[in-house]
Amino acid sequence: MQNEKKLQRNVDWKQGLSIALGVPLLILPSLGYFTSYLHSAAILIWILSILQGFFQNIAYAEMAIAFPDASGLPGYAQTIFKDSGIKGKFLGGFSAWSYWLAWNPVMAIFSLLIGDYLVELVPLFSGYSSFYVSLSTGIIVFSCMLITNLKGMETSAIIGYILNIVSLLPLVGISLIPILRGNVDMMNVTGHWFPVEWVWDIEHFVIIFGIFGMAQWSACAWETAAIYGPEYKNPSKDTLKALFSCGSICLLVFPLVQLSTIASLGVEMVGNGSVPPLLLMAENEFGNTGGIICIIMLIVAMVTIIQTGFLGSSRAMHSMATEGNLPRIFRKTNRFGVPVNAMVFIIMFNCLLIMLKTPSAILAASSVGYSFANGISLISYYKYKNNIVKSVDAEKFRAPEFWKYIAAFFGCVNLLFFVGGLVYLNSIDLGWKASIIGLFVLLLYIPLFIFSYREENCQSAFFMRS
Repeated sequence: MQNEKKLQRNVDWKQGLSIALGVPLLILPSLGYFTSYLHSAAILIWILSILQGFFQNIAYAEMAIAFPDASGLPGYAQTIFKDSGIKGKFLGGFSAWSYWLAWNPVMAIFSLLIGDYLVELVPLFSGYSSFYVSLSTGIIVFSCMLITNLKGMETSAIIGYILNIVSLLPLVGISLIPILRGNVDMMNVTGHWFPVEWVWDIEHFVIIFGIFGMAQWSACAWETAAIYGPEYKNPSKDTLKALFSCGSICLLVFPLVQLSTIASLGVEMVGNGSVPPLLLMAENEFGNTGGIICIIMLIVAMVTIIQTGFLGSSRAMHSMATEGNLPRIFRKTNRFGVPVNAMVFIIMFNCLLIMLKTPSAILAASSVGYSFANGISLISYYKYKNNIVKSVDAEKFRAPEFWKYIAAFFGCVNLLFFVGGLVYLNSIDLGWKASIIGLFVLLLYIPLFIFSYREENCQSAFFMRS
């Protein structure tokens, strides 16, 4: 028989970190994209975005400790706004939905990338359609993740340790070796800070905000370590350790990888090349053997990211259902406290995305959704500091009182500047149709919320009559 609501506290900060360490690998899809727009200034974007992540995650760490049963960003806004009437309940639920939308499509998108890499780079798969390879890969990887997670996150953490060693260390190694060997030209960096045609007008400022919004999707995503708050053995200590350990690693890895690729290959080859920059670097340093190692590393890295998205989005769905903002079926867990129904739904949804073959519009919505989730969550922190913090145990971690203004500032930046910049940037790259589809997916939450609200009220009325 299935239970409701309770996730099991059976992991520590090292296990949470092992799963969240898929985040540094989120730089892979953006290496060439950012370079094509900004040239070497992309390095500064990563540094500033990760520092932004520290400012935001200090607020999230405090809320994670104050609300140990709330699942990260999906849980904070719901918990804080749930007593503010139906409008507050909707706002908290929409924040969680936006966060779910930010992480969920990761699974389909990287399954499609794995299929493309296998078909283009591995002779064994060259005669097959990348769609069928992607779909088969997705089904196999998703099924394995479901099976390994049925008894809780301990197995996922062990898999995370293995995947991170296989993928993260080669990522750093391939980036460091050209620098250590002196096979880099720093003029590729210092001589090309911005494209020649770049001008500081309104349009380019909007593009910068859009790029910061996209960078945040990767560089600030280590807040995912806080989403396992309800499953940490000691939330007060484990959350802080997992969060800032992952953030420190990101602060080293993101700028290093971007700097090394540009210094080794030049902005033109990184920004306009059809071959992944890390693959070119590996082949330059190690020949064909290096290319094979890089392919393996990239694919394993993508599996790591898929696992991070799978666990994060399933916890987001469980959190929404627990708060009555999604149908009750998604709050159910198995006897090990695992939200299996949410996991199965997410697998089916991502298989559908793979079959559509064009997840680019959903990816556009993903980054917009992440900005909405961060913006609303940071505004909820301001409300928490004003109205709720006095009731929280004073011995627990607290940021200074003025941190509420920092959080409110970044909340407004997310909602006003990043969302607008992302919509415009997506319109340039994908056309307005992509933004319209993304908005449609976000607005799907309205009928889901109405259904869940009525379902919850009917259930409450039934028990009152009983």
